[in-house]
Amino acid sequence: MMLDVDFAELKAEMAKYMPLALLIGVILLMQLGLVFGNWQMAEGALGARAAVTPEGVENTAALGLLLYDTYFVLFQLAGLILMVAMIGAIMLTLRHREGVKRQDVLAQMYRDPAKAMELRDVKPGQGL
Repeated sequence: MMLDVDFAELKAEMAKYMPLALLIGVILLMQLGLVFGNWQMAEGALGARAAVTPEGVENTAALGLLLYDTYFVLFQLAGLILMVAMIGAIMLTLRHREGVKRQDVLAQMYRDPAKAMELRDVKPGQGL
């Protein structure tokens, strides 16, 4: 939407790949059904989870300790990468195109309310 892409052309191209996409989707759903249908808890899963988290610490607190203690630099680098991607997306949309109306904030703020509206006497059955 931000790059003004012609979606009608993209949808026309996508329609010829729809049978393959549906086949892949059905295969993935069948695999997920097999995995979750036969799910069993491992014998030592609760003990392994208790060994990782400190005693008396909730899940969200343990996640915070892990992110902000052990993986602090990686967490900050991930945030930096996301910020650069956001700035890149904004820069891609900042092209000036002809025929596009732009908002003029100062003109809106300093307009004269008396000149903003004009009253016309329209006779019945007659247009402007």
